[in-house]
Amino acid sequence: MIKTFFEILLNLDQYLNFFVQNFGIWTYLVIFAVIFAETGLVIIPFLPGDSLLFALGTLAAKEILNIWWLIILLSAASILGDSINYTIGKYFSDKIINKTFGRFVKKEYLDKTHSFYEKYGGKTIIIARFVPIVRTFAPFVAGIGKMSYSKFIVYNVSGGILWVSSVISAGYFFGNIPVIKNNFTIVVLTIIFISVLPGIIEFLKFKLSKKTSASQNV
Repeated sequence: MIKTFFEILLNLDQYLNFFVQNFGIWTYLVIFAVIFAETGLVIIPFLPGDSLLFALGTLAAKEILNIWWLIILLSAASILGDSINYTIGKYFSDKIINKTFGRFVKKEYLDKTHSFYEKYGGKTIIIARFVPIVRTFAPFVAGIGKMSYSKFIVYNVSGGILWVSSVISAGYFFGNIPVIKNNFTIVVLTIIFISVLPGIIEFLKFKLSKKTSASQNV
């Protein structure tokens, strides 16, 4: 029973028709909870995100679900999730890391994390939205690094809306095309690759700029 529950939870995108048929309008609450948990609870970064949003878009195109309700509710879920995750990270920084692990985690490292997120955090928060697993940890680390919340919330809101609306829209416009529908696994892997690509590009740019800076100082 428990195994079946987790199998459905981890592959929710494949069971959406089952939920719609059996729970009707309550399906919106189920997917709200999943997106909130995937972005807000750092201990469960493995829940479906991109593939779920894409699949929801395909159902919206068939008018089984309402695309506007999906975008509004799930944007709210992702924004709330990141905010909770940030708060948890800040709590860990204040109450646990500084006091319990203070002898192991140097204040210098936390200061560097804070400086990084103040300088590059906005871009990181937005890009992380499109990178599975990373999107769960980015707001948590932003909280640990004590990125100013006023800056965090701006990029949290814009990133959440951009992520949810773009992936759902992709499913809405392209999800029911036969070649895509019949090769959904490949499509999901492609979505994941495209999601990870901005992070890879940013990492390579960072490494290149670091190498360039080092060569200029020689």
